[in-house]
Amino acid sequence: MERSKNKKFIISLILLIPFVFGGFIPNETMMPAFRMKKIVLDAGHGGKDPGNLGSKSREKDINLAVTLLVGKYIEENLPDVEVVYTRKDDSFPTLKERPQIANNNKADLFVSIHSNSAPNRSAYGTETFVMGTKHFEANFDIVKRENSVILLEENYEENYEGFDPASPESYMMFNLMSKAFFENSVTLADQIETQFKDRVGRKSRGVKQGPFYVLWTPSMPSVLVELGFLSNSNEERFLMSKTGQEYMASAIFRSIRDYKNQIESK
Repeated sequence: MERSKNKKFIISLILLIPFVFGGFIPNETMMPAFRMKKIVLDAGHGGKDPGNLGSKSREKDINLAVTLLVGKYIEENLPDVEVVYTRKDDSFPTLKERPQIANNNKADLFVSIHSNSAPNRSAYGTETFVMGTKHFEANFDIVKRENSVILLEENYEENYEGFDPASPESYMMFNLMSKAFFENSVTLADQIETQFKDRVGRKSRGVKQGPFYVLWTPSMPSVLVELGFLSNSNEERFLMSKTGQEYMASAIFRSIRDYKNQIESK
């Protein structure tokens, strides 16, 4: 008799558990929503590496000026987002260190900012790259130029395990890259190019893919932005001006803000 009462009591307790502890049982609606909390901004080149040279400008200086402005706008308008810089002065982080900074900081986004150049001085316009090998041959010159920064580093053969930026065969390793962040990277890149075209009035050369070393290892969505061509005198003049730098930085900031709102609303 006593045994039967105990059994009924235990059964009653089991039946009551969902009602008593229901508020503590995790479900899909209770999972914490994604929040973009940290972004790494990378001003391309620096220090002993001037990057592309215009008639009056050095790429490293323009990249840094625009990058610092982007960070300033984020800090002022998105106080919940922490900004980490790969450099804030004329220093020379290696190509390997730049994405490592993003990975070590567990960043949610990596944006590398550059300025372009071409033998044809009439070439102009912006373009934003994501990691990929589509149309590799068409984009090889710019990819080779950006990746050749490693030649300025000590022991680069050892540090980059024999990677030769001038050899197309070396890029076979990039086919092994993870596709996990590709879609979000393209989303941000497309927003950046749209802002450049529609809000700043620049010619957009579109979103492109390229096996850039700096985009290969980040464990988060990543883009490489080309602000324009320093080899084009009109575009160089615009990018050297305070107004031009503010316009381009504002466009990148708005893209990051809109991207943040988009992914956080999913």
